[in-house]
Amino acid sequence: MSELTPPMRVTLRLESLLVLLVSVALYHHRDYSGWLFAGCFLIPDISFLGYAFGKKVGAIGYNLAHSYIGPALCALLFVFFPQPFWLMTALIWSAHIGFDRTLGYGLKYAQGFAYTHLGRLNNKHR
Repeated sequence: MSELTPPMRVTLRLESLLVLLVSVALYHHRDYSGWLFAGCFLIPDISFLGYAFGKKVGAIGYNLAHSYIGPALCALLFVFFPQPFWLMTALIWSAHIGFDRTLGYGLKYAQGFAYTHLGRLNNKHR
């Protein structure tokens, strides 16, 4: 696992901020419920419960809930089955991931929660 350079870290965080802003803007543009957005925004963080079963299980659970694969599949389902549920889920989920990554919480390595693809979590890099 290599450490990111400060310019790369800034670029990845700005990219994540843009994902967050675009997701929120599209959600608002579709006139979906703000209360639903607020109520569902933290649902992916239920994946933290995996850490009760060890670092490896925790990392797998966290990464499943915090990868853009899930929201992308929901968006694809919306294309083929145009029910608002699919797009709302994709936008809320991608906004959550963008928010977390903007704060420096990346996909996890099995070494522990602090080891992410965005670099090691500590006060120096936050």
